[in-house]
Amino acid sequence: MYILIRDDIPLGFAIVAAAHSSLAGYLKFQDTPEVKEWLAGPFFKAVCRVSAKEFENAKEVADHVVLTESALNNREVALVFKPRAEWPKMFKFLKLYREA
Repeated sequence: MYILIRDDIPLGFAIVAAAHSSLAGYLKFQDTPEVKEWLAGPFFKAVCRVSAKEFENAKEVADHVVLTESALNNREVALVFKPRAEWPKMFKFLKLYREA
């Protein structure tokens, strides 16, 4: 499961967005074979910090949920993607979230 957080979101909101994303992704896709396989192992999650352009490009990939933050005027802050066996090439180039 990939979770993408916009790089212009303050750290506190980014942490909340990551937690909400994990749950939202599970709830949206829980009945799919991909999620059942993922839960059985490896249960891999990657949280990446992305630019606005990377965020918009990623929205073109199927099977995702967009998360917004009400405290930021319902701004889009995160994307979570259904687990899958193979990821589009762009995901290999995303940077893991690390404190700036």
